[in-house]
Amino acid sequence: MLIQKPLYLAFLLCFSFSILSAQEFSISGKVLDNNRQPMSFVNVLVFAENGTTLIKGSSTDDDGAYLIDGLAQGNYIVQFSFIGFKEITKNIVLDKNLVIEDIQLEESAESLNEVEIVAKKPTVKRSADRLTFNIANTALSQGDMLQALRSTPGVLVMDGNLMVKGSSPTVYINNRRVQLSANELSQLLESSPANSVRSIEVITNPSARFDAESGTVINIVMSKNLVTGYRGSVFSNFTQGVFPRYQAGTSHSVKNKDISLTTNYSYSKSKINRSSNDQINYFNAEGNGVDQVWNSNINRNTWSETHNLSLNLDWFISDKSTLSISNSTLYLPYFKYRIKNRTGITDIGSSPLSSFNSDNLTRDEKHNIGFDLNFNHDFEGGSSLTLNGHFTTYDYDRRQEVLSDFFDANGQFLNDSAFRTFSDQETKIISSNADYRTPLNDNSVFEAGIKYSNVNTQSDISQFDIDLISGSASLDFQNTDAFNYDEYVYAAYSNYSLDADKWSINVGLRMEQTNISAKSISTNSLNSQDYLEWFPNASIQHNVSDSFSIYANYKRSLTRPNYTSLNPFNFFLNENTLVTGNPNLVPTFLDHYVIGTSFLDLFTIEAYYQNYDGNILEIPRQNNETNTLEYTSVNIDKTVDFGFDFAVDYYPTDNWNIYFVTSFYNFSEETKINDAFVEIDRWSNYSVLTNALSLLKDNSLNINVDLTWVGKNVQGLQTIEDRLFSSIAISKSMLNKKAVLSLAIEDAFNFQDEEYGTRYLNQFSSNNVDIDNRYVRLGFRYNFGNTKLDTNQRNISKEERDRLAGGQN
Repeated sequence: MLIQKPLYLAFLLCFSFSILSAQEFSISGKVLDNNRQPMSFVNVLVFAENGTTLIKGSSTDDDGAYLIDGLAQGNYIVQFSFIGFKEITKNIVLDKNLVIEDIQLEESAESLNEVEIVAKKPTVKRSADRLTFNIANTALSQGDMLQALRSTPGVLVMDGNLMVKGSSPTVYINNRRVQLSANELSQLLESSPANSVRSIEVITNPSARFDAESGTVINIVMSKNLVTGYRGSVFSNFTQGVFPRYQAGTSHSVKNKDISLTTNYSYSKSKINRSSNDQINYFNAEGNGVDQVWNSNINRNTWSETHNLSLNLDWFISDKSTLSISNSTLYLPYFKYRIKNRTGITDIGSSPLSSFNSDNLTRDEKHNIGFDLNFNHDFEGGSSLTLNGHFTTYDYDRRQEVLSDFFDANGQFLNDSAFRTFSDQETKIISSNADYRTPLNDNSVFEAGIKYSNVNTQSDISQFDIDLISGSASLDFQNTDAFNYDEYVYAAYSNYSLDADKWSINVGLRMEQTNISAKSISTNSLNSQDYLEWFPNASIQHNVSDSFSIYANYKRSLTRPNYTSLNPFNFFLNENTLVTGNPNLVPTFLDHYVIGTSFLDLFTIEAYYQNYDGNILEIPRQNNETNTLEYTSVNIDKTVDFGFDFAVDYYPTDNWNIYFVTSFYNFSEETKINDAFVEIDRWSNYSVLTNALSLLKDNSLNINVDLTWVGKNVQGLQTIEDRLFSSIAISKSMLNKKAVLSLAIEDAFNFQDEEYGTRYLNQFSSNNVDIDNRYVRLGFRYNFGNTKLDTNQRNISKEERDRLAGGQN
């Protein structure tokens, strides 16, 4: 069976190659300066009639001549641009080989060192499956990528995490998935300038081209690096929360006619505080009343130092072929967290019974290194083939020591205990894929591709009980284990898209065959999974008029359990609280339906329905017999989320945007636990109000104010209380637009902390968590070299890397 599958997938790809384009034409001509002298390295870009879709591009040679061939019959916009000269565009009708009359560029009034950037209003385009936010040459391009995302309609930044409609999106850069944790992703976006971003796509219904695990996608589209020269920048920011945090970095980009090289490096050092007050009510043996109440005050400090390095080298073998080598490296040489737990135990009448203190000190070291080899070839007629090979190596080591002291009801010392754990994980990822794309006509595109990936991870843990008198250590066989995980995924897809004046359609189908083998060495237990699944997607939009459209879409996707969740190891926070894996987890399957309408270029109304089969959630489970609390991931039998969204996107002026969305939704969870049925559901409200404002004559002062209300809701069989998220971001361009000074304030109203409670069957607990998310951040960036150089910088990554076991954060 497995031998036949690659042949079947290859056949699908070969079939896609059989689709050929009709007759092709070319455009050619010359570009001259004010003195009618030839100009070399002028950008000549061919756009579709809509003016936003780039079809092809080239640069003039030493004689000022250019030739762009392989164009289908149709209407195009040709753009001529060069730094220091005014841009010229021409509308052409191509039905034969066309020689355009000489183009004469005029010098701009500004010199290169004093470029006056005229900011345009960002534009929003909604299609059947996505919202495209164009920010090139706008005031937003003067900040960093994270600031640009804050202003993107529908995208929220809360606690450093990106959110779209209350869920975490998958982030891509130039259609390549960014496999980083929320912390690492924030560092990447803050260290990347937005002046190289062309647009931000919020893809609510990703096509079959995207991995089946991609739900909502944010795709950051970078401008292509077509201008020769060098550009660099340095940046630094300082954040004051409970403790100070620091970040600094630099980026460099250089291009000539043969190669394009981009490299980025950043370093961050932080200490982050987190405190919580937890209460667990343990039931008596009969289960009809509370026997003991455990009140815990827990404080955790996390220290870390992180190095991020990325590199991308493009070799232009010819006008139609490019070979790229990419590397992304994360190195964490220092990660330490200390948990101090103080727990008092009383009866239901608050009379003391006993108490204990636990100190947990853990140190980690990890690295995550990924390599990509990519080949892209453009055929005549606009078709293209992309081949990619990827390798990731990921390793981390963890050392933990836990010491506990126990006291009686009068606070007198009784005894103590200690243990030590050593754990390691090594993960290797190998994947390859081929993607073929061909235009069927001016308005439609067909895509097809295949993919193979293998993930192998080997983990082990050893726990030792420490005799505090003699200092001797003895191996705890019950909590010592080794775990091997092997995963193979074979995938193929085909997708068709149409973007016409009245209709937008996107339909596709993705197939993924998954084979998993997970083995626990100590128990000799083997968990094998072998399944073939199909993932259709469909989007349709009808533009009734220029200001009124209706749309609908559907997508099926899955979420595979990450490697940490499957690992059966026990990680003890103290003697009575542990985090453990669940090797019996199975994937989550999601069916997502949406219908909606946009009208008057202002309003959007949507109704949606999401059904999760086997949703994976980490939940706390208290054992009333042993008085222990275990955090473990489980598959919830059924989860349903449906609701109604109303959004307004309004520009009172070209420099002021107001975006408001409110969602009324019902979230319900049903599952069976220990032969008992649990059902929890609740209506809630989710509302967002953002203001983006550009001030001063040159729009060099930008202000963003975001308010997000998250009403009382249900998640993971727990009830989470109301929260208000608030953020203020201010940036000022200076020094002839070469520098940007920024200020950010988070959680101004101090209402972002989490309060949640668990109350079902014999589970009865509550938690109040104070997260270190209230801070002030001051940043500075300076750009040098050719500061108008566009870049095709991208961050390499693979779908599988998102599930790497990253350890405790």
